[in-house]
Amino acid sequence: MAVTVRFKKLDSRAKVPSYGSLSAAGADLYALCEGDLFILPGETALVHTGIAVELPEGYAGLIYARSGLATKRGLAPANKVGVVDADYRGEIMVALHNHSAETQKIASEERIAQLVVTPFLRVEFEETDDLSDTQRGAGGFGSTGTR
Repeated sequence: MAVTVRFKKLDSRAKVPSYGSLSAAGADLYALCEGDLFILPGETALVHTGIAVELPEGYAGLIYARSGLATKRGLAPANKVGVVDADYRGEIMVALHNHSAETQKIASEERIAQLVVTPFLRVEFEETDDLSDTQRGAGGFGSTGTR
């Protein structure tokens, strides 16, 4: 079942998000820059996309790294996963962090991240003095083993 997401170009040069294949979960987001953008090692740059979206109520847009950009060039969203709420109407910006030891160049119209639109549950939190028991209990990081 396809869900329609309306979008608005905030700049005529902006590129429409697009899927790389029929089964791709994320739609590529494209940089909109005045010339090339250089991101120094260890630095973060806010990269414009030139688009705004209207997500349906009950959905969120999750901004993830593009695997090739992250593994080959060390560029990934600074906040690991960006969240676009259904009531946000501003420009989608990607906080791109350079994890590499080299300055990285972003060209306008380069694919910089991917947007996954997904439903979510809004929950109500109820305070309690007791939680149900489980086999794991309060075991934290690594408590379930390494295999």
